[in-house]
Amino acid sequence: MLERFAIGLKSTQLKPGSIVVHAVSVGEVIAATPLIQQLQQQYPAKTITVTCTTPTGSAAIQRRLGSSVQHCYLPLDYPGAVRRFLTVLKPELLIILETELWPNLLAACAKRGVPVVVVNARLSARSAKGYRRFAAFSKPLLQNITCLLTQDHASRRRFHALGYRGAISVTGNLKFELAIPATMTGLLNQFQSAFAKRLVWVAASTHAGEDEQLIACYQQLKTQFPALLLMLVPRHPERFEPVAELVQHAGLSLWRRSSIPLTYGAEDTTGATPSVADIHADVALGDSMGELLAWYQLADLVFIGGSLIERGGHNPLEAICFAKAVQSGPHIFNFKEAYRQLQQQQAVALVANNQALLSNCHLLLADASARAAQGQRAQHFFLQQQGATARTLATIDSLLTGRRMSTHDISTAAAKLQHAGYQQSQQHGAHYWFDPEFFSDIRPQHFQSAWWQQQQAVIGSSTGRNTAYFVQHGEHKLVLRHYYRGGLVGKVLHDQFWLQPVTQSRAMQEYQLLSWMRAQGLAVPRPVAASYQRSGLIYRADLLIELIPDSKDLAAILQQRAITQSEWQAVGAAIAQMHQLGVYHSDLNCRNIMLDASGKVWLIDFDKCSRRSPGEWTEQNLARLLRSFNKEKGKLAVFNWQEADWQSLQQGYQQPLAAAVPLATTEQI
Repeated sequence: MLERFAIGLKSTQLKPGSIVVHAVSVGEVIAATPLIQQLQQQYPAKTITVTCTTPTGSAAIQRRLGSSVQHCYLPLDYPGAVRRFLTVLKPELLIILETELWPNLLAACAKRGVPVVVVNARLSARSAKGYRRFAAFSKPLLQNITCLLTQDHASRRRFHALGYRGAISVTGNLKFELAIPATMTGLLNQFQSAFAKRLVWVAASTHAGEDEQLIACYQQLKTQFPALLLMLVPRHPERFEPVAELVQHAGLSLWRRSSIPLTYGAEDTTGATPSVADIHADVALGDSMGELLAWYQLADLVFIGGSLIERGGHNPLEAICFAKAVQSGPHIFNFKEAYRQLQQQQAVALVANNQALLSNCHLLLADASARAAQGQRAQHFFLQQQGATARTLATIDSLLTGRRMSTHDISTAAAKLQHAGYQQSQQHGAHYWFDPEFFSDIRPQHFQSAWWQQQQAVIGSSTGRNTAYFVQHGEHKLVLRHYYRGGLVGKVLHDQFWLQPVTQSRAMQEYQLLSWMRAQGLAVPRPVAASYQRSGLIYRADLLIELIPDSKDLAAILQQRAITQSEWQAVGAAIAQMHQLGVYHSDLNCRNIMLDASGKVWLIDFDKCSRRSPGEWTEQNLARLLRSFNKEKGKLAVFNWQEADWQSLQQGYQQPLAAAVPLATTEQI
């Protein structure tokens, strides 16, 4: 409670300075996650503090971002509390999600010279009317905002009409760039078999007055669809018990999510999460927080709540991301523009009342192809809208570097951030990024080893856990790598990954990281092309990189000869350069470090790697590398590795670089 008044923050060991991101509750945290992750990539040396105002928002921050960010509650908007909050954190920038505007906070930031940027800003006609009613209050409040980045042109016009005269741009909706938590994999593994035998109708974010209508609708539907399972997911946790009572009073059998232990988590990467027995109840109650994305993925049909009553509806984008057929009632003013665009694409079913909802359910539940077609149209629309994160990040970069940017500058910088060093192509639902210096156009066969073999262009392969092919493309030698899953789950899903937005997929993440590292002067392979192919709830991915000529990995070299002291020092210096740039290598081992014929050190295999703020992970990286040397020495008859070699490597690591490599600016990217 004291934290709500910013009392005791000094004792919480929060680091001052850098960036504060305020996300009110769960929805804003979900929308902000891709932006926060990009900020961490772009500015690994900066501390990011994420605040919220609700316990559910706090849980979402901890679940999605963990210890990678600082976290506390935003204090109540009292002058003393705001003053204490800003005194402790001393932010150089405050980012506010949507339209959570507090007058004392904004005034205090303006007085201290702290820029405030409101991102993903949305202003409905109803809210604008309320602001106009109190214009004497709202106009000065708006002038304390440094920059407004709106979701759409209608919101931009309304802010202008209210008298806002600061920098304002339409950057799009961050909610089109959903980041799916890693815990979803374990949750899906746990529940997929239990839901697979049922026809699942998920009613999400429901409110009082809606559950009664949905239960009555279900009672009429189940005679025609005996396998139908209604899953009710109330918007607020305090309604879990009342909704359970409604189901029981209706004479329906009930299964509760809370009856199953929360077993997903660390097991996600191994596939060891226990599955759940078949669910035979009429109604399932999603009485848990932060798991709605999993229920969407397991659904056959989705109803978005808050729309059969005058609540204004909730966000449909999280469901259409997974190509789900979505229904909504008539009250959608909170997301009017999104629903308008979905209607234009025939990608949503808007119903006038519960009787119309019943008719639409009969239609869609009886026709799987109609559901799939509507869901595919919706997902296509969703993917077309992406890019808001890059445009938002470009503006934030201008505020942090003190540069003024026009709307054109923002678009240009965003294009550089999002498409650095590559072009894009989309064909039959698949997405491709490629370097135009290597390909004038990209085709699906470029990611198929069989096609390269037909061209007699395969010049070799590597035999590790999975095969990578070396191919000749004109005058270039390339490496083709298909992405596979590890652990026990890999034995089942093999090369299938749970659906992610294109920019968050494994191949595109590695492509972007490699492009950025090369721009900083790191010796890493040049990315050439990447593919993302969606199929239902999963995607597959591939990467083409340039082959490092005349090179061998350290494990192979040490089986043939000892490495000189100067070579070991060069290896240490290369790792130090990578760490100084804040790059975490998730699998730093002696097979991912190469030496070419000139003695140059190259670092490879950056799948699942990322940029991080300084921390203990650098020592953990080095410890992982040391274990790999000892492991190889223990299993190979000849392996020229001595303890003194590690000391030489550490000497190279600890020597300061002759010239520190600067972190990237927008122009460099």
